[in-house]
Amino acid sequence: MKISMQLRYDQDIVGAAAQVAELERAGLDLIWVPEAYGYDAPSFMGFLAARTERIEIGSGILSVYSRTPALLAMTAAGVDALSGGRCHLGLGSSGPQVVEGLHGVPFTAPVTRTRETIEVMRAFWQHDKPVSYHGRSVQLPLPEGSGSGLGVPMKLLTPPVRPSVPVWVAALGPKNVRMVAETADGWLPMFFVPEWCDRVWGPALRAGAAARDPRLGPLQISAGGLLAIGPDAARARELARGQLALFIGGMGAPGHNYYYDLVSRYGYAEEAATIQRLFLAGDKAGAAAAVPAALLEATTLCGPESYVKDRLAAYREAGVTHLQVVPVPQDGESEATVVARLKDLVG
Repeated sequence: MKISMQLRYDQDIVGAAAQVAELERAGLDLIWVPEAYGYDAPSFMGFLAARTERIEIGSGILSVYSRTPALLAMTAAGVDALSGGRCHLGLGSSGPQVVEGLHGVPFTAPVTRTRETIEVMRAFWQHDKPVSYHGRSVQLPLPEGSGSGLGVPMKLLTPPVRPSVPVWVAALGPKNVRMVAETADGWLPMFFVPEWCDRVWGPALRAGAAARDPRLGPLQISAGGLLAIGPDAARARELARGQLALFIGGMGAPGHNYYYDLVSRYGYAEEAATIQRLFLAGDKAGAAAAVPAALLEATTLCGPESYVKDRLAAYREAGVTHLQVVPVPQDGESEATVVARLKDLVG
């Protein structure tokens, strides 16, 4: 397994770049640069490309509604050129609150939009001919009767340094996961529990794999959680309560929350309802306290070295290719030293 992390850069982005360089020296393989509604990710991905030498740089994630498929293809090709072929493009649909509230774009047919975006991007990266595409969500060029009628098929002005950039998709729902297993290079599932993966996603993953183009190779998976290694490290998992409560309770409207639905499929429907009710009522502390201890443990990797080794084996058995961690340093450690220890354990 490779080791990956999501970068926290909501304030000092220049300092965050120095941290990534230190993590690179410690053995980190891939850094995911998030994008929500603060700074854009691609600007910082290019900055990281100039400040690092080996580490792979991924967007984690860009919404398929915030940019056209052509612009996504251009952006990934640009970061790939700046980094010498180290770009990974993480995509997702986001949700209607952000897509319609921030971007002013209708949130319609997210699975179709993602699939067609991937197909169009790959056509641009091939750079062998002008791209024409007529799908349900994407039309290139616009058909007669739409726009001015002057659009023509085009291709990227600058040849990409690679014929394809690895495309990862954040997905939790069965239809979306099936599409990912069929078409994407990699899958980004949040709050992934390796022991419950087959029960929750197995049918979707197998159905997608059956239709997958063998030229894509096996589906890569990036998943993990809070990481702390040491005799008393189990207590560090308590730090994940707030994030679980936020996502289950507040990341999406009632009836349209991917994380609420996932936890319910895990077997915690009543607990999810309680967390959401408390969170939306403004009782964030109560919502965090309502997160079940078993769910907290299942979605983190915190404990003695022998315990972490067992968790690594479970992730590997579930097909995880990139362990994505949030290092929690213990006494005298830094995030880089935690990554270095994990690198030794992964082997």
